[in-house]
Amino acid sequence: MTTIPRLAALVLLAGLVAGCSSGSGGGYVAAGAQQAVAAPQTVEQLSAKVGCEPRMQVDAAELRTGYCKTPDGEFFVTTFRSQTGKDAWMDAAPEYNPHLVGPLWTVLSSRKVLDLLKERLGGDLHLTDHRTKQMRVVE
Repeated sequence: MTTIPRLAALVLLAGLVAGCSSGSGGGYVAAGAQQAVAAPQTVEQLSAKVGCEPRMQVDAAELRTGYCKTPDGEFFVTTFRSQTGKDAWMDAAPEYNPHLVGPLWTVLSSRKVLDLLKERLGGDLHLTDHRTKQMRVVE
């Protein structure tokens, strides 16, 4: 199975996980806290940073996923409404695929493409399963 069908299968799985999660948990600030919460970036905003107009694959309340193809390569950009939704997605993410992770977003592709995208998007590059002690994050 090639990488793109695997990524597409993961995107569909992520939509199912998000649709079944209870998910309101992550957007609240404790009473009395004086923190300003920045609006999370959209699939379109993240894609624009790397010169892509995404083809939407999933457009659900809890998450949105777009497919991009640029001279750098092919990748999926997923944004989440809440940290709970992102955590559920990360728990379902395949350990064999590296992914670039930022606040309420992730990008899936090959390591080569993610290295190029990281320069413009920031985030942390997760190279192995985030649920194990062997996880390696490249900064």
